[in-house]
Amino acid sequence: MQPQMRQTTDPARESPASAIGASRIADEQPRTLRRWLRNLGIAAAAGVFLAFVGAMETSALPLWRRLLYWTPLMMAGGVLGHVMAIFVGRISWARVNLWAFGAVLTLALAVPSTLAVWAYTSLMFGGGRMSLGALPVLFGSVLVISAAMTALMVALNWPGRVTHAPPPGAAAAPVRFLERLPPKLRGAALYAVSAEDHYLRLHTSKGSDLILMRLADAIAELEGLEGAQTHRSWWVARDAVETARREGDRVVLTLKGGAEAPVSRPNVRPLRDAGWF
Repeated sequence: MQPQMRQTTDPARESPASAIGASRIADEQPRTLRRWLRNLGIAAAAGVFLAFVGAMETSALPLWRRLLYWTPLMMAGGVLGHVMAIFVGRISWARVNLWAFGAVLTLALAVPSTLAVWAYTSLMFGGGRMSLGALPVLFGSVLVISAAMTALMVALNWPGRVTHAPPPGAAAAPVRFLERLPPKLRGAALYAVSAEDHYLRLHTSKGSDLILMRLADAIAELEGLEGAQTHRSWWVARDAVETARREGDRVVLTLKGGAEAPVSRPNVRPLRDAGWF
């Protein structure tokens, strides 16, 4: 689930590493465990919700029985989803496309989950509760739940988008977004773009200003500059990063000009592996 980012051999990019410290390998396992436990907790919460609403014609059952049915079932689905995401992440064309990854993972998850739901339902309520002929209808219901859970997990765990500078030796193409800079910022080096309500704040070498635009649209126009979406509300130019520090599971980047950009948890590892800090 990690985007491809270019490595750098520039020694100047190595300086921020000291701000993170030499313990990053030792810290990786606890962070991974916390992320895994968080995802499992989300699956359990989804099970509780489905029990309360009586999903898939279980509303006639007592609440305690619905909880006993849905909560373990959704937690098992969370474990299965984690395993399937690892395999889907090895498919090159799915790994780099959010929609492709979500679609493939949903289908890959729905098939074994349907069999698991059928088996668990038969175990909980007796063999006569659900026949093999009900599998096609059951598959449709499981597919909807799988799609919803996949969308939720991808939204929480998918790293931000990456923009790239032209390869060495290639002619530099115009960066469309730079044409949107207000007159007082024209010609400035762009350090970062951050979302503020419906506006974007531009952090540049000539100061900052606001423009009316969505961050997603801005990132599409920033292709041609080496940078990344470090947080749902921030895009940062790689050359603007001066130092980095850790704050729990997050990293905060200090940029030229003094602005500080957060790095959300899904983005920490891909940015670190790409040599940002």
